[in-house]
Amino acid sequence: MKLLRVGTAGAERPALLDAEGVLRDLSGIVDDIDGALLADEAALGRVRAAAEAGELPALDATGLRIGPPLGRIGKIVCIGLNYHDHARETGAEPPAEPVIFFKAADTVVGPNDTVLVPRGSVKTDWEVELAVVIGRTARYLADDEDPLAYVAGYAVAHDVSEREFQIERGGTWDKGKNCETFNPLGPWLVTADEVGDPQELSLKLWVNGELKQDGTTGEQIFSVAEVVRYVSQFMVLYPGDVINTGTPAGVALGAPEPKPFLRGGDVVELEISGLGRQRQEFKDA
Repeated sequence: MKLLRVGTAGAERPALLDAEGVLRDLSGIVDDIDGALLADEAALGRVRAAAEAGELPALDATGLRIGPPLGRIGKIVCIGLNYHDHARETGAEPPAEPVIFFKAADTVVGPNDTVLVPRGSVKTDWEVELAVVIGRTARYLADDEDPLAYVAGYAVAHDVSEREFQIERGGTWDKGKNCETFNPLGPWLVTADEVGDPQELSLKLWVNGELKQDGTTGEQIFSVAEVVRYVSQFMVLYPGDVINTGTPAGVALGAPEPKPFLRGGDVVELEISGLGRQRQEFKDA
C-alpha cells in the first residue's frame, strides 16, 4: 500500500494512493498514519480490505498539499557514511560500525514544502536517503531474528545538512542536521510488502535540473537489515520511529572547489524507485 497524509500543515488527513493512481480518503477508517496504526495489524487489514473492495471515497488532488506520510514520529535515527561511494568522495574511511546521529522530529516537512537555508549558512547540502519506518517494537534483536520483520515500510527522505555547522563549529553533527525544515519526507509510506528487497532501490537527486546523485542501495556499507539490528542494541525502536539510512555519492561536500552548496532560489528534486518523488524550492530563512 501507498499511505500518505494530505492537507494543510498540522491538519493532515490520512489517505491512500490506489493502484490506478487515485487518491483515496482513509479518514473514515483510521485517525492518522502513525505508529499506532502501523503496529495494529487488524487496522491495517481493514485499510487493505477497504482499498481492495473499492470502498474508499476518492479525494480531489487538485491543489491539495501532500504532508509527511507519517504523523507523531517518535525519533529519527540517522546513519552517517553508509555508502561506499560517498565515503570515497569525501575522503573518509568506511566506518567499522554504523555511525549514528539524530534528527529531531520537528525537522520533518512535506515532500514539496519549502526548505529554509539557515541564517549565516554558506554550506547547505543535499542528501537523498532511504527512510525506514518501524512497525514493531525492536530491542536487542538477536542474530537469528529477521530485522526486516520489524519494518512497516519505506519512504524517501531528504537529509538536508549544513556542513559548516556540522563539521566546523565544534561538538557533534547535530548542529548541521537539525535546522528548521531539514527533513522533507514522503510523498508516500510504501508498505514493506510492496517494496521487496530494500537493497535493490535506485536513488536520484537533481539540483536545478542537473543530476547530482545517481546511486543504489546496493552500495550501502551496512544493509537495512543490519542497521535495524545494530540500532536495536543501543536503543528501543518503537512503531513510528524512522531510520534515515545514509546517502550515495554526489553531494556538494564531495565536489571539487568551488563546491556548489545550495542557496535561496535553488530547486532540488529527488526520487527513489517505487517510493515517489520530492521537489523543494530553497528560500533564505
